[in-house]
Amino acid sequence: MNTKVHAVTDASGRPLSLFMTAGQVSDYTGAAVLLDDSLKSQWLLDNRGYNADWFIDASPAKRIRACISGRKSRFEPVKYDKRRYRRRSRIEIMFERLKDW
Repeated sequence: MNTKVHAVTDASGRPLSLFMTAGQVSDYTGAAVLLDDSLKSQWLLDNRGYNADWFIDASPAKRIRACISGRKSRFEPVKYDKRRYRRRSRIEIMFERLKDW
């Protein structure tokens, strides 16, 4: 069975909270669950697959700044901090470590 792992990490990429879903479940389901776990976070870094208006709009309500690249299909470009977005690699490395474990 195919599964997806969604995570909240600290600034170093260490997982603080994990949520697994079946492979056919939307990524937004896991993201919505973990958004409540990220109350102490200052930034939300994610890939462009999570660039939905409702997800980005929920971040300021929780006092979290979103840094998500815009999807190619968006009509208006999304502004984001490109330097900070590159730090997302720490999170990708954490996922690779979890897969190898």
